[in-house]
Amino acid sequence: MLEIHGVLDLIFWILSIAAFIMSAWALFHAVRTPARAFAITGKQSKKLWLIILGLAALFSFTTAVGYFGIGLGQLNLFAIASVIAAGIYLADVKPAVSEVGKGGNQGPYGPW
Repeated sequence: MLEIHGVLDLIFWILSIAAFIMSAWALFHAVRTPARAFAITGKQSKKLWLIILGLAALFSFTTAVGYFGIGLGQLNLFAIASVIAAGIYLADVKPAVSEVGKGGNQGPYGPW
């Protein structure tokens, strides 16, 4: 069953769970965002981001469950790449596409 030997394995397991949560959150946001928002902001297409984030969620999930003897079991290159992909989406793409369609009450000197 659960064979975590040592503190370092526990830390890597927690990091892999955090990587999965991060990539799943990015994937969930990309699914909910309209495709038009990606085109308006000049980012890559929604389809490409869904493929990238879907693979990131898959690799981070297999790393997270790998500590139970099911998946890869190591914090490998694919898990690190999934964190980088989700981080790029959450830091760069998500703020840009979230602003599309908000309209808002922004006047020339701030909100009114």
